[in-house]
Parts: sequence; C-alpha cells; structure tokens
Amino acid sequence: MSIKDRVIAIIAEQAVLEPSDIALENTLEDLGIDSLGLVESIFAIEEEFDISVPFNANEPSESDFDISSVRTIIAGIERLVKEQS
Repeated sequence: MSIKDRVIAIIAEQAVLEPSDIALENTLEDLGIDSLGLVESIFAIEEEFDISVPFNANEPSESDFDISSVRTIIAGIERLVKEQS
C-alpha cells in the first residue's frame, strides 16, 4: 500500500468514512475531523510511518506542517518519510 493510501486510510478511520469517500482536495474540516481528531490522526500517522510530525496542536497555523488539505498532508508525510530514509 502506498503512503498516499495509508494516510487516506488513517484519515478515513478518524472521519468514520470509507477511504473512497476521501478526496485529495478535502480539508479535515470538510471531513468532520475536529481538533481532537486531528491530534489523533497525527499520532496514528507518526506511529504508522515511525516519523515525528512537526505539528503544534495548540498553534496549527504556526506549524511547519501544512494540514490545509488531504493532499498537503500526504505531501508532508512523503517528505518526512523520504528525509528519514
């Protein structure tokens, strides 16, 4: 399974949706994921990929990690995984 598919599966689980219901253009807000769901998603992503996401839950707008859409989240995870290897 690709990084994209794994990230979408994690987001879908948090949103209680099917992965096929997730579009790359969706924001987490579009999917009904609140701030707690966002934090849980970040933890699940970190565990899945054994990475540390530079995300400040208290100041998401101040973070170096772009959470504006599913597409940008996937791009950020791909970059972190590549940097780690």
